[in-house]
Amino acid sequence: MKLFSWNVNGIRAAAKNVEVLLKKGKPDIIGLQEVKISDAARAKVKFYFKDYDEYWNPAARPGYSGTAVFVRRNSRNMINHVPAKITKGMGIKEFDKEGRVQTLEFKKFFFVNAYFPNANRELSRLGYKLKFNKAFLKYVKTLEKKKPVVMCGDFNVAHEEIDIKNVKPNIGNAGFTHEERVDMSMFLQKGFVDTFRHLHKNKAQYSWWSYRFDARSRNIGWRIDYFLVSRKIMKNVKKAFILDKVLGSDHAPVGIEVNF
Repeated sequence: MKLFSWNVNGIRAAAKNVEVLLKKGKPDIIGLQEVKISDAARAKVKFYFKDYDEYWNPAARPGYSGTAVFVRRNSRNMINHVPAKITKGMGIKEFDKEGRVQTLEFKKFFFVNAYFPNANRELSRLGYKLKFNKAFLKYVKTLEKKKPVVMCGDFNVAHEEIDIKNVKPNIGNAGFTHEERVDMSMFLQKGFVDTFRHLHKNKAQYSWWSYRFDARSRNIGWRIDYFLVSRKIMKNVKKAFILDKVLGSDHAPVGIEVNF
């Protein structure tokens, strides 16, 4: 199975690029973050995500946050992996109203798509994010009691120094605070594996670049988009990658290939 994740930073602007990615990459499942579209607005727009079933989880606030998961129809890889249940949120109103989490239950695993809060430049939402982190970890560990978890999304944190181009100027900044990095470590300590770093221990590759200062063309980036899996199924993960040549957002798609 080929699984993708992409923070599109607005589905309306990125729609054509998403269509191309689906056509060329043919992911069996793709999780999208920061779709920034309400159900009402989506009803007025024509998207052409051919061959995919769409599951949307918009934020209550129009034009903000939100997630979506697309599942490929009639895929040979998906014959035994039809979603049995689709859940929006974690059952916590202060997070669920922002459309940050979706869970699709398949026969052999849970697929969790998440858009983690940004701590903001002045760290005004750092407390909110840390609270979200703890609630999310508790949530996925509860899921894991039933079956393995594959989680993906924009975690809004560069975990280690290798995950960020300019280390020293960013220490303490949003996405690279001590608290956020400790929480990311906690996910790994609690039994989840960062697939990309596990398979590419010394590779510096990024998934997000600022729109300022030609950061992308100069490759001054951060790796803040991840696929984490339950440790017991890491052996099933054959590839982990970042499609940093794919344009359409300030983020690049990330993905894994996994056998179930």
